[in-house]
Amino acid sequence: MQHIEIPFDQLNLNVFQFWKDSLLLTAGENQPGKFNTMTIGWGSLGVIWGFPMALVMVRPSRYTYEFMEKSTSFTITAFEPRYQEVLSLMGTRSGRDLDKVAASGLTPVPSTKIPAPGFAEARLILECEKIYNDDLVVTALEESALKHYRDGDFHRIYLGRVVAVLKAAGQA
Repeated sequence: MQHIEIPFDQLNLNVFQFWKDSLLLTAGENQPGKFNTMTIGWGSLGVIWGFPMALVMVRPSRYTYEFMEKSTSFTITAFEPRYQEVLSLMGTRSGRDLDKVAASGLTPVPSTKIPAPGFAEARLILECEKIYNDDLVVTALEESALKHYRDGDFHRIYLGRVVAVLKAAGQA
């Protein structure tokens, strides 16, 4: 699929629905074995310090965490619902044990402004420069959030400046 860059202010989406869609987080460099990807369903989009920003969360137990720690960038890619089975594979299998990209049939593509790749099949690609990260503060979490951490595997939060928005050509 061909992608075209659009201005940030032309990105029109329901941010609450966006995180329920089929999304991948990818960090590393666009070379075989130099990046990893995983499904995500938690995050945020907005404006901080006058810049468009994306906030994502990754548990230290995830293989992608290693790539997020080493990388200066990441992509968030959104897919049509027909890719749900492929994205399920990306979220349930570890890149430590399996070449998930090869198994998925997805096609990594170079980003326009950052080292982390996107995917040709994506309907939307957000290219992000990592500018901040920090661990969740356990003592600051309220009771309703703690239920997500019964095993103690608390997320690290990453904030990325969105430097490019690409949508699939021909999409509204």
